[in-house]
Amino acid sequence: MDKKFMKRFHSFQRSLRSLEEARERDIEDSFVLSGTGAKFSITFELAWKVMKDILVQYYAITDFVAGSPKEVLRQSFKARLIDEQRWMEMLRVRNELAHDYDETVIREYCSNIIEEYIDLFCAFEKNVIRLLSEDAEQIV
Repeated sequence: MDKKFMKRFHSFQRSLRSLEEARERDIEDSFVLSGTGAKFSITFELAWKVMKDILVQYYAITDFVAGSPKEVLRQSFKARLIDEQRWMEMLRVRNELAHDYDETVIREYCSNIIEEYIDLFCAFEKNVIRLLSEDAEQIV
């Protein structure tokens, strides 16, 4: 993988580690709540862009609509990088959070983020690490 991909993947990993901190915090605290929503959105954004990089570089898949997270998620499911249904749900939540001005949406979905979505991000991270290690083995 190229430097741009590795930089984006490392940013995803750092964002995920930061999001995981929400599990240790008081989610009733308004600042923690809004921070969890913001960090979830950033982590999601980085994840689908990492997926897009993988689809293009590893699988030579380029027939999806540029800039469309939904199509990237569909292709990533076909490539067995993710579970499509859960990630589509995460996309919907991320989109709703973009218009959450009074913390209504984050209050509704914060437990899902902490109890389920972080684990989906972690599973994706493991898949990427597996791909990178297979790639490294082929080079040797």
